[in-house]
Amino acid sequence: MLAVVGPTASGKSEAALALAGSLDAEIVSVDSMLVYRGMDVGTAKPTPEQRALVPHHLLDLAEPSERFTVARFQWCARRALARVARPLLVGGSGLYFRAVVDDLTFPPEDPVVRASLEAEADDLGADELYRRLAAIDPVAAARIDPGNVRRIIRALEVTAISGAPFSSFAAAWDRYDASNVRAVGIRIERDVLSRRIGERVLAMLEGGWLDEVRGLMVRGFGAWLTATQAIGYAELAAHLDGELSLDEAAERTVQRTKELARRQEAWFRRDPRIRWFDAGSGGAVDVVDELGSYLVAA
Repeated sequence: MLAVVGPTASGKSEAALALAGSLDAEIVSVDSMLVYRGMDVGTAKPTPEQRALVPHHLLDLAEPSERFTVARFQWCARRALARVARPLLVGGSGLYFRAVVDDLTFPPEDPVVRASLEAEADDLGADELYRRLAAIDPVAAARIDPGNVRRIIRALEVTAISGAPFSSFAAAWDRYDASNVRAVGIRIERDVLSRRIGERVLAMLEGGWLDEVRGLMVRGFGAWLTATQAIGYAELAAHLDGELSLDEAAERTVQRTKELARRQEAWFRRDPRIRWFDAGSGGAVDVVDELGSYLVAA
């Protein structure tokens, strides 16, 4: 597989359109927000015109309030890849990227078991559950903050369902098979990326983002948007509820997007398979020729 990854607002999508044509490839999204229907403007989802130029996959897979896990995404990706002769993975969600290229196994889930553990946490406290985890899976306990109740419960849930230690599922995360993917990463200086993020948020607002959020709220997704803290959507929903001014909502959106970009960069830097290219103020399209030369060598 071929891939273009990097932080949000780095111009990956624009570059991918050009690359897909020269590589005779189809674009396969590895973005955790593009899976939701009706969330188009605020996620910078490829437009119908762009999709007409190059086939895109793994977009619009679920309703916004629908539970969508990385395991479900992996299943959808396998089906899509079986139909694509030459896929070009594009996106900034590191977990989704690795779920596709490394065929990771994700632990099972059981809401009944989880609810029981959550009740125990309320009754006994997180310390007791952490001691239990340390006794049955010391490796997982050493990696989990004793105050992170959600992760403690998840580890105990997996062990209860599968009979295997939670830590056993993590072994594959330390392996990066270079034969699975040839990937390029977009690197932009922090101040340039910050400016691009600000400009993109403004362009989204001018492009109808507020109307999009209003429509989602009318459809009954307002509580979900706020509860999940979807970047920008939560802030604009708060604005529409009279809790924030539009300027405040925009500023918070810009700040949270910058924080997301830093997390994305940190995630992808851990992957030794990615060849990094420095882009300028124009983003990834500035180095599209270099990206293409590297990818075509595959």
